[in-house]
Amino acid sequence: MFDIKEIRSQFPILKQEVNGKPLVYFDNAASSQKPISVLETWQKYYEEINANVHRGIHTLSQLATEEMENSRKKVQHFINAKHDYEVIFTKGTTEGINLIAYALGNSNFIKKDDEIIISYLEHHSNIVPWQMLCERTGAKLKVIPIDENGILQLDFLDQNLSEKTKIVSVNQVSNALGIINPIEEIIAKVRAKSSALMVIDGAQSTPHFKIDVQKIDCDFFVFSGHKMYAPMGVGILYGKEEILEKMQPFHGGGEMIATCSFEKTTYAGLPFKFEAGTPNVGGNIALGAAIDFMNSIGIENIQNHENTLLEYAQKKLLEIDGLRIYGEKAKRAGVVSFNLEGVGIASDVGMILDKLGFAVRTGHHCTQPIMEFFNIAGTVRASFAVFNTLEEVDKLAEGVKKAQRMLM
Repeated sequence: MFDIKEIRSQFPILKQEVNGKPLVYFDNAASSQKPISVLETWQKYYEEINANVHRGIHTLSQLATEEMENSRKKVQHFINAKHDYEVIFTKGTTEGINLIAYALGNSNFIKKDDEIIISYLEHHSNIVPWQMLCERTGAKLKVIPIDENGILQLDFLDQNLSEKTKIVSVNQVSNALGIINPIEEIIAKVRAKSSALMVIDGAQSTPHFKIDVQKIDCDFFVFSGHKMYAPMGVGILYGKEEILEKMQPFHGGGEMIATCSFEKTTYAGLPFKFEAGTPNVGGNIALGAAIDFMNSIGIENIQNHENTLLEYAQKKLLEIDGLRIYGEKAKRAGVVSFNLEGVGIASDVGMILDKLGFAVRTGHHCTQPIMEFFNIAGTVRASFAVFNTLEEVDKLAEGVKKAQRMLM
């Protein structure tokens, strides 16, 4: 059974007050809170088996290695990767995308006048690395447009995909608007008209619904642990084995070598070729605990609960005169992004809500092109997680009404 009281009891931070009010945490798209099981797993590593991995014959090193590799296997099953060695530990989504961009560039996969396609809905971390790759190689960047509802205009792909297209990189869910993009349709179009590699930013989808990288047939999939109840500084890059094998490393150093001499270095096999240096062992192990937490509730149960929250929040907020939700008519997950008519700065609303105990995000959400499209400086974004409640949504609506009265 889905027991919201029991779930909330697992998050110690929710018991506190902020500015004398009970904390209502609606900033999960930026970073989710962590359950006790994840916190205890991280602490247990440092208290009981703290040691570097893969390099030691002593007991602690062996135990740490076993725990981290077990976590890799949990990720493999969580996203349904074919092999555990297709799962690369990173610092997060941003590093994962940079790894792909630099490794493909180093492998001469991208050349002058090749084309890379992204979308208008991307986070800066899925824009800037590709711009930098274009600057290094002379490739061209193309952008899938959106309509007034924030929905991608996929006929752009019909007109622009060609054998010049080498990479298509889009998010599965927009962090700014919560819009769910039709990834399977996009990949089908890419496969039909090009040999491009398909990169999926899953930072905002992985916390909310089931991921199956084999079913969607992407070439790469990246996500961050801290948005799905794991610690900060942990992330995953999934890549198909045959593609990863051909790519040159992103970082050089310890762990990623097979042999090293002053004359020549050869590289280790997967996944270690892309995991130079000491990893975030405690964080990587705790990512496995976060997956266990989500599985214990059930991914479908999480999705259903959050969809209920989203639908209810949209209904309650739209009852407020002069409130606009961006992407209102699109299929969305986990996010409601809005502004109040006549209130010029979203942060003013956010500051008043903070005084009432609400944690929401305001600003451009690292998606300045989206904000420019809608001709706004930013939005107020409330984003949901499994521990949020309908009662908290009611309080949010009342808080927004109070902010409106104060600012108008």
